[in-house]
Parts: sequence; C-alpha cells; structure tokens
Amino acid sequence: MIHHPQRKPLGTGGYGMPQKNIFITGIPGIGKTTLLQKVVADISQHLRCGGFMTAEIRHAGSRVGFEVCSLDGRRAILAHRNFKTDQRVGRYGVDVSGFERFVLPLLDEPTIQLYLIDEIGKMECFSDIVCRKVESLLDSETPVLGSIAQKGEGFIRRVKMRRDVDIIEITRSNRDMLIAVLSEKVMHLVIRHAV
Repeated sequence: MIHHPQRKPLGTGGYGMPQKNIFITGIPGIGKTTLLQKVVADISQHLRCGGFMTAEIRHAGSRVGFEVCSLDGRRAILAHRNFKTDQRVGRYGVDVSGFERFVLPLLDEPTIQLYLIDEIGKMECFSDIVCRKVESLLDSETPVLGSIAQKGEGFIRRVKMRRDVDIIEITRSNRDMLIAVLSEKVMHLVIRHAV
C-alpha cells in the first residue's frame, strides 16, 4: 500500500517534481529497520551507501534502550533507561549530544550515492542540528532512503508533506514484496540523479 499525504501521482511530486527521497512508515514493530537492512544488503554491492540505522538494545530479554549504527558497524547509544536526561521518550533518556557527534559525520560524506536515515522519530527530532542536516540532504541531488514515524508533528510532518518525498506504508502483507520494489526504485533514482 502506498500512501501519499497530498495524493501526489506515483513517482512525482507536485507540479511534476520527481520524488528523489523515499521513506517507509508503519506501526512500531512492523519491520521498518529490517526491511531497510535487506534493501541495503541488496543494493550496497552496486552503490556507495552512507547514513545510519537504529537498533534495540536488549538485556535479559527486555528492551533497555536504542543505539544508532553506521553501515560499517560502528555503534553509539541513542537512548537508555539509565540515562538521566531532560529529553525523554517514555522510559528512555535520550543522549542528544552523543547522537549528534556520531551521526553528523555519517551524513556528510561527499562520495555517497544514497543516504540511509533510519529513522526520523521523536528521539531523533530532539536534535535541531540533525533535523537541519537531514533537510539539507533532502534538498540535495543525492537520493535519501529512510524510515519515518507513522505519527508525529513538527519535523516529522514537514518531511511527509514535502513534494519530493514518496511515503510508502509497510504492512505484514507487503513487507517481503517491498524488498525488490524498493531496491529497484532506489537504483533507478540513483541512476537518474547521476546523469
């Protein structure tokens, strides 16, 4: 199922603007990160990919936090139950400055052909600097593939309403099929923006 907030024609933004940025969305736990991991594994032999992904931190079978991961395997803690910070989402304190130190260099690599941003959610939106950087990438010539929270105002809503962003909803019935669909779509985007 493909969801377009402004009923944009598939593949183009308003007034014929090409949609060079793709974000998947869906309910928590539906498999957004897993889908992006599979797409990146499928296309990374053909493209220079950069950016970051998120993952749960689990201890004794329980989720205790979240970490951000570079595509080459480096990791930093984004949020944790034990963090005593003013920025909180539910039980988790968010390390905004640590997130910025880790992520900003990953979003500023000149040879990258595709940026991966997983995800744009409440925790990530605590950083105005990262939001501005993401916005500059969306405005750039380099395509962006990412995930975005299903609900949210402010920056989340602004990204969804952009004319150059295609929003694709992931469900249990389409998530396996979307691997090939997204891989092909991303490859076409990169080829189109390389010429």
